[in-house]
Amino acid sequence: MLRWTTHLEGGPRRVNHAAVSVGHKVFSFGGYCSGEDYETLRQIDVHIFNTVSLRWMKLPPVRTGGREHARDVPYMRYGHTAVLLEDTIYIWGGRNDTEGACNVLYAFDINNHRWFTPKISGTVPGARDGHSACILGKAMYIFGGYEQLADCFSNDIHKLDTTTMTWSLINARGTPARWRDFHSATIIGTKMFVFGGRADRFGPFHSNNEIYCNKIKVFDTETNSWLNTATAQLLPEGRRSHSAFSYNGELYIFGGYNARLDRHFNDLWKFKPETFSWKKVEPQGKGPCPRRRQCCCMVGDRIILFGGTSPCPEQGMGDEFNLMDHSDLYILDFSPNLKTLCKLAVINYSLDQGGLPHDIRWELNAMTTNSNISRPIFSSHATTVPEHQG
Repeated sequence: MLRWTTHLEGGPRRVNHAAVSVGHKVFSFGGYCSGEDYETLRQIDVHIFNTVSLRWMKLPPVRTGGREHARDVPYMRYGHTAVLLEDTIYIWGGRNDTEGACNVLYAFDINNHRWFTPKISGTVPGARDGHSACILGKAMYIFGGYEQLADCFSNDIHKLDTTTMTWSLINARGTPARWRDFHSATIIGTKMFVFGGRADRFGPFHSNNEIYCNKIKVFDTETNSWLNTATAQLLPEGRRSHSAFSYNGELYIFGGYNARLDRHFNDLWKFKPETFSWKKVEPQGKGPCPRRRQCCCMVGDRIILFGGTSPCPEQGMGDEFNLMDHSDLYILDFSPNLKTLCKLAVINYSLDQGGLPHDIRWELNAMTTNSNISRPIFSSHATTVPEHQG
């Protein structure tokens, strides 16, 4: 039975960040935080969460010897993507308030924590943010996003073959998914499942006539075609800046925001590809408040969810849009074992821990001790992420 098992505060306060799981750790890159400086160019920051000790750490800045090496390190950004392939994390896209959007491919070596920029060829996608990236085999697929130069939403699919480091624009057959940004794209088998995001009634152009599609679109990577699929009877509300992940061949979505409804979500839905049907899932335990722009990473049978932004409960505490950025972290366990359930009982009922083994007491302490690397929330009307960015 799904259960929210852990809630910790004090991690990196971030929205529109990008994260990926590597073994028992989660690597988080950049993102936005109200009140911080996004006009001065500085290195992207890297935070690592250890899912065993339940502690965050921040990597020290990279020492760059000269201009050439400095170019290998991405600048601080938000709305980018991160994917893992073997021992390398690829960061692509995103934007900064000074430099705008980016289309340089950056690579991060997980063993020595070094950045480099691979030599690439082919048709490089235009700079953008709010796109999606997913890995299938040795290829990275980029879909959608908001293209800076064209000043419009995209519905193109670009593929990076990492064996040759060659970009190509896929000439997709079938009826494509609508132009959109801040959607999700998830690989299950050889198909890419696209859900949600923000579109516009005027197609690729942003006119503030927003559409929030709640239908799944499926792209088949074997035939390079968008499939015609049935429409599910029960559907979640359309949304952007939600999280999506797959578990046991099924697609899950959490949270997000619908501007037409002016509503943030904290619901969890499960999509079954075989029957093309949705089901709302109600995990046990206390989960996150409604939010958008958070990250979700799968580690074993657990989802590590952290960050994002929500409507501020207290007047004057949020930013100019009355939003509050989070530094919290939640763990959703798909298959909590007896040991986990017993530890939760000790915590929930404040049971005496005196007779417990040392390692169990250490684990209980980790589950209930907040991190301390986030900075306090600035007062009202701090610098804020532009509302069109997710």
